[in-house]
Amino acid sequence: MVVGSLRRDQGGADRFLTSLAEAWVRGVPVEWTRVLAGRGGRVVALPTYAFQHRRYWLDVPDLLGSVSRPETVRASGDDVDARFWEAVESNDLEALADALDLAPERRETLGSAVPVLPVLAEWRRRRRESALLDSWRYTVTWQPARATDAVPAPLPSRWLAVLPGGDTVAGDVVPQVVARLAEREGVEAVETVVFDAVNDDRTALAARLNEALERGPATEAVLNLLPLAADGVPAADEEPAPGALEATTATLLLIQALADTEAQAPMWTVTRGAVTVPGPAGAPAGGPVPEQAAVWGLGRVHGLEQPHRWGGLIDLPLSPGSDTGRGTESDDAPAAAPVAELDTHTWNRFFAGLAGEEDEDQFAVRADGLYVRRMIRKPVEADAVERAVGFSGTTLITGGTGALGAHLARRLAATGAEHLLLLSRRGPDAPGATELESELTALGARVTIAACDITDRGALAKVLADVPESAPVRAVVHAAGVEPPAVAVEETDPEALREVAEAKTAGAVHLDALLADQPLEAFVLFTSGAGVWGDGGHSAYAAANAYLDAFAEWRRSRGRVATAIAWGAWAGGGMVHATEGDRLRRHGVPTMDPEVAVGAVQQAVAHDETSLVVADVLWDRFASAYSAARRRRLFDEIPDVREIAAEAARTAAEGAGADGRAAAGPAQALADRLAGASRAEQERTVLQLVRSQVAGVLGHAGTGAISPGQAFRDLGFDSLTALELRNRLKEATGLALPATLVFDHPTPAALTERLLTELAPDPEHAAGQDVRALDELENAVTSLGPGDDAARSRITARLQALLWRLSDSPAESAAADGDRDDALLGAASDDEMFDLIDKELGLN
Repeated sequence: MVVGSLRRDQGGADRFLTSLAEAWVRGVPVEWTRVLAGRGGRVVALPTYAFQHRRYWLDVPDLLGSVSRPETVRASGDDVDARFWEAVESNDLEALADALDLAPERRETLGSAVPVLPVLAEWRRRRRESALLDSWRYTVTWQPARATDAVPAPLPSRWLAVLPGGDTVAGDVVPQVVARLAEREGVEAVETVVFDAVNDDRTALAARLNEALERGPATEAVLNLLPLAADGVPAADEEPAPGALEATTATLLLIQALADTEAQAPMWTVTRGAVTVPGPAGAPAGGPVPEQAAVWGLGRVHGLEQPHRWGGLIDLPLSPGSDTGRGTESDDAPAAAPVAELDTHTWNRFFAGLAGEEDEDQFAVRADGLYVRRMIRKPVEADAVERAVGFSGTTLITGGTGALGAHLARRLAATGAEHLLLLSRRGPDAPGATELESELTALGARVTIAACDITDRGALAKVLADVPESAPVRAVVHAAGVEPPAVAVEETDPEALREVAEAKTAGAVHLDALLADQPLEAFVLFTSGAGVWGDGGHSAYAAANAYLDAFAEWRRSRGRVATAIAWGAWAGGGMVHATEGDRLRRHGVPTMDPEVAVGAVQQAVAHDETSLVVADVLWDRFASAYSAARRRRLFDEIPDVREIAAEAARTAAEGAGADGRAAAGPAQALADRLAGASRAEQERTVLQLVRSQVAGVLGHAGTGAISPGQAFRDLGFDSLTALELRNRLKEATGLALPATLVFDHPTPAALTERLLTELAPDPEHAAGQDVRALDELENAVTSLGPGDDAARSRITARLQALLWRLSDSPAESAAADGDRDDALLGAASDDEMFDLIDKELGLN
C-alpha cells in the first residue's frame, strides 16, 4: 500500500507518524519500540480477544451540515469570491493580491488599501450575522379561525367540568360557562366537580373525579375552569404578584388527578386574558395577564406528553367589548366586566373552539371573531428604522456571570457599554467571575459584579441603591434562571413548580417595580422556546417562560419598554442542560453560536420589539417530531413546513396504489413471504420485523432486549423515535401508516397485530377461534429454546394425541373417546392444555 508522508502545511514528524499509523492499522509491520524510543512511551496491555462493539446511543446526524444556512460560509459559491473574502477577513494583503490576480507592478499600490481591510471585514461580518439571524427570527401571531357562526360546531355529549371552590370564583364567570355548555345542542350532561386548590390536594381531587366519572356513561370531554378563579385573574390595574401561579398549580393538580383516575377524555382549559390578539384596524393591543399565560405554557407541555388526554386551550376576553387581552392601556382602568355580557355570537365562537375544529387546539375568543395561534417568520424589514441605543449609564444583567450573561456582557462591552452591573447569586465568587471582569475591563467597560438573590426584593433594592448617580440604570437584561432536569407532568411537584417559576418571574416583577420610574432604554427578558411551543418534561419551566413572554406585553401596555426573546438552544450551555443538547439536536433544534445569538439582543432592542423567538430550527425534523402524536397547527404558516407537507403529500400520491400500498420493493418481498404462510408464521415474521426495526431505531445490536409486550414508552421512545419507527415500517411494509402509529399501538405485540390486519387479513377468524387457537399454540411451541427438551417431549405427546383424534373418522372418534382421553389426553380441556403449556414455557 501507499500512504503520503507530506501534505500542504503538514510536513513535520507528527504528519509522518500519522502516516505510519495509517499503514500499520492496514497490516504494514512497524517496529514501534524503535519509532517511539526516547519519547516516554509505555506498553499497554490489551485484551487477548477482539474488541466487541455494541452501540446503545442514537446516531446524531450532522444537522448543521445537512441544511444550508444563508451567508454562513461564503458570499456565493464562486471560489474567487471565497478567496477574496478570506483574504479580507484574515487581513492578508498578499492573499488579497493573489485573489485579485494583480500584476506585480500594481501590487505595491495595494498597500494603501490596508486600512480598508478591517472596514470591509467588519461589514462582511455584520452582513453574515444579519442574514443568519434573519433565518432564526420568528414571532407568534393570531389569525382568524375558519369556524363560522353559521355552522354550529358539534360538541361531545357528556362533559365533566372542574370548578374552582372556596371564595375564589370571579363573579358569575364560571357558572355562566357551565350553564351555556349545558344548554348547547347535542350536550346531554355536564357533571361538575369543585376543587379548592388552597385546601385540597391531588388525592382528594382524584377521589372526587372518580365519583363523578362513575355516576353515568363515559365522560367524553373535561372542561378545566380552575384558571377562572378570581386570584388568577386580577383586575386590569393590578400589578402581577411575583411567582403567583395559583391557576397553573391548580391546573397541574387537575392533570395529575385525571391521570390517577386513568380517565382518557381530552381536557380543555379555559383562561381569561391569557393572550393578546391585535384589535381591528391595527388598534394598539393591551397586555395579557401573565398568571393566565403561564397556564398556557403548562398546557402546551401537557399536550405533548399526554396527547390522548389533550383537548386544547381557549381564552376568553377580560371584557366583552375588548378585542385584546386586557382591553386597556390605562393604569387606572376598572376591573373587567363579567363574561355574562358576552353575546350569542361570541358564545358560538367559544363552542366552535371547544369542538376542536380542523385539529386546532389553541384559540382566543374575542368580540370580533375566533382566532388561532400561529408562529411565523419575522426577518428584519429592509427599511426598518433603528433607534439609537448606546447602553450608556449602567446596564444591569441578571445571571451576569453565567454563560448567557457573560456572552452578552462581552458583546456590550465591545460595542461601547459604559458600565456593566452583573448580578448573580454568588457574585464575585462565581466560577470565572474574576477572569470575566478582567476581560470586560480590557474591552473598555467599567464592571461591577455583585452577589444578589433577585427573588429577594429587599436585596435587589439595596443593590440598585448603590448604583452611582453619575451612571443610573438605563438598560436591564434579565437572563437569570436555569432549566431544571426533565420531569413528566404527572410527577412534577407543585412546590418545585413554584420554585422554578419564582426563579424566572420574581426577578422580572421586582425589577419592573423598582425601576418603574426610571427612563430605561431597554428591559430585556430572556425566555425559552419551551414557553412558546412546549417541551416534554419541562412543564414548570415552560409555564415560567410563558409568564415572562406575557409580562413583556403587559409592561408595554403600561407605556414602558420591554422585549422578551424566547431562545432556542445555545452552544456552550446556559439555556439547556448538557444532557438535553443531543435530544434537541435529534429533534431538529441545533445549538446556536453565542457570538451570533447575542446580536439578536442588540437587533431587537434597536427595533424596539416586544416579542421575538430566536431559534435555529431544522423544520424537516422538528415539525415532524412535534406532530408525531397528533396533528398540530402552530407552524402551518412557516413556508418550510408547508413545503415539507406538500412534498410528503406528493410522495404519498405518487407511491401509493389503489389499495393504499406503496410501490414494489421491500414491501413486495414481505408480501411474498407472508403469502401462503400459516397464521403463526405470519405473526412471527411481522413481529420479528417490528422488533428488528425497534432495535434499529434505538441502536441495539439485536432484538434480545425488545420484549413483545414491553411498552414503547418504557423502551425509551419519544415523538422523534416514534416517527422514525413509523417511517421504517412504512418503507418495509408499503402501508400508509399514521404518524400516531406507536401511540395508538403501544407495544410490539399490539403493533404487530395492527400491521397484520392490513398485510395479511385472517380469513379463518370469522369461522371461529379453533384455527386461531392452534396458531397461538404453534407460535408458543416454536419459541421453545434448545434446552427445553423435557417440555418439548411432553408437548409432543399431547399434540400426537390430538393428531390421532383428527385422523380418525367421526364415528370411530366418538366410540373411542373415553379410552383415548384417559390414556392420551388425561381428559384435559383446551384451556387446561394451554395453561399447562404456558406453565411449561414459563409464560405465567
